This record gives sequence, structure tokens and C-alpha cells, in this order.
Amino acid sequence: MGAPKPKKPTLAEQADIHELYEESVQNVETEIEFLQTTFRELRQRDANSFREDFCGTASASCEWVRTGESRYAIGVDIDGDVLEWGRQNRVGKLPEASRPRVQLLNDDVMNVTAGPVDIVGAFNFSYWIFNTREKMREYFSRVRDALVDDGVFFLDAYGGSEAYETQKEKTKYDGFTYIWDQAEFEPVTGRAVCHIHFKFPDGSKLKRAFSYEWRVWTLPELRELLEEAGFSKVSV
Repeated sequence: MGAPKPKKPTLAEQADIHELYEESVQNVETEIEFLQTTFRELRQRDANSFREDFCGTASASCEWVRTGESRYAIGVDIDGDVLEWGRQNRVGKLPEASRPRVQLLNDDVMNVTAGPVDIVGAFNFSYWIFNTREKMREYFSRVRDALVDDGVFFLDAYGGSEAYETQKEKTKYDGFTYIWDQAEFEPVTGRAVCHIHFKFPDGSKLKRAFSYEWRVWTLPELRELLEEAGFSKVSV
């Protein structure tokens, strides 16, 4: 009898979760264009400095410096492994002359001292890890202190009635299916547990490629906290 043939790796085993995440969740070109256009409309000048909180792979920071030779970015994330991936696979793919204009800091956004900058961004709801008014207000206050006098803080949120339901939402992409899984929700505390899964044409899966435990914040709550933290104007 001959030797058994080596088992071919599944698509899930070959996949890179960071590439999958960016393809299914992020659109940094659109995000950065929105930041630049909106800042210009609000302040009648161009923004040059951008701090990306909870930056993950720092793709938005890299896109920021890609759009202008005078622009620089600071990416902050507590996860050293994902920062290293971004350093190798995103910063490392910038033109060599542009790479020094992206600074990646392996730090807690509640401790980091990086600024002052024109824009701070907190996207993909990562700031929802702060589950009390006190912690969220403290984070917002720290962001305000990190901005120049006419700086702007951009952050996103999700909502609507389905945000408070346990459910799964599937989206098909080229080569995989993205599954957003709202696994748990507690209406008394607002605590939510969510997962991202990926499924592939060969039937293989990446279950819980990413998991989150958040408080689901409403827009009125966030607006009140931003005002309490000292922001002069809050727009939705």
C-alpha cells in the first residue's frame, strides 16, 4: 500500500482573518475621504494629523498618509499582535518614504499621550468596551484633551430595533460568507456579546474569528456624554 496522500488544507485553514475582516467590515478609502471632506467643511482648512484609536491593523492610518505628503497618523491599539500584523502588511506596503508618517503605539487609549492632532477617530464600535457613563466620559475627555483647539472627534455607532435582538446576519462576498452574530443581549444593562464568523465554499468555517463584549449605547446617551466631556458641539 502506498503512503496516504497529504490532506489538502481547507479554505478556512488558509485564510487570514485580518484580510477577511477588512474586506467585509472596513472601507478605509471612503472613511478617510469622509473625514477629510467633513473636516474641511467644518473648519475651512485641511486636516493633516489623525489619531486612529483601536486601530487594529492600522489600515485607516495608512490610507490617511497615502492621501497627502503632509499628512501623518498615529495608530493606537492594546493588541500588540494585530499591530505587528499591520506593521508588516499595511505600513510595510506603503512607499518607503511614507512609512515614517505612520506611528503605531501599543498602548491603552485611556493612558496614551499622543497629540495634539486635528482628528481623532474611533470606528467599528470598539469604544463600546467602556460600559459605564464614568468610563465613557473619561475616554471622551481624554480625546478632547488630545485635539488641537479646532480639532474634531469622529466616532460611529449602530442602532435601531434589531440592535437589541439576538440574531445572525449573513453577507456573501467573493470567496466567503461573513456572518455577524449578535449572540447575547441583556436589556437591563445593555450588555451585548457579538461574534464574527466566516464560512467558505468548501464548507469549512472560522467560528468566532472575532468576539466582542460591549454595552450598546444609544445616540442620546453618547451625545450627552460628549457634551459632559466638554465638546462644544455634537452632530449626528
